[in-house]
Amino acid sequence: QVQLVESGGGSVQPGGSLRLSCTASGFTLVSKAIGWFRQAPGKEREGISCIGMSDGTTYHADSVKGRFTISRDNAKNTVYLQMNRLKPEDTAVYYCAADVTIGYGCSDSPYEYQHWGQGTQVTVSS
Repeated sequence: QVQLVESGGGSVQPGGSLRLSCTASGFTLVSKAIGWFRQAPGKEREGISCIGMSDGTTYHADSVKGRFTISRDNAKNTVYLQMNRLKPEDTAVYYCAADVTIGYGCSDSPYEYQHWGQGTQVTVSS
């Protein structure tokens, strides 16, 4: 059974850091793409970062560039999102998703992804 599980969310003060993990089971992430998305109440789901597992291509949205870093560990079938200098506007439910049809690169569009995790809450507040 294909499954993605996020972990690492929580509450943090502005300026703090969190590292999210996305671990896949039931399939290998090699030759796939993994995206991180977030959705705040009343807002659309936003693609913030992605990585092509074949070629290591990465993308970070302008809203998180320079603060968030996506990385992969093929041996652990896991993708990480290191989030530094967090802001209150980063508060959202964060989801990881897998695009199993792509050969290389990655997309920031949620419509390109077939498998989704359950989400993990990130709250940035003083």
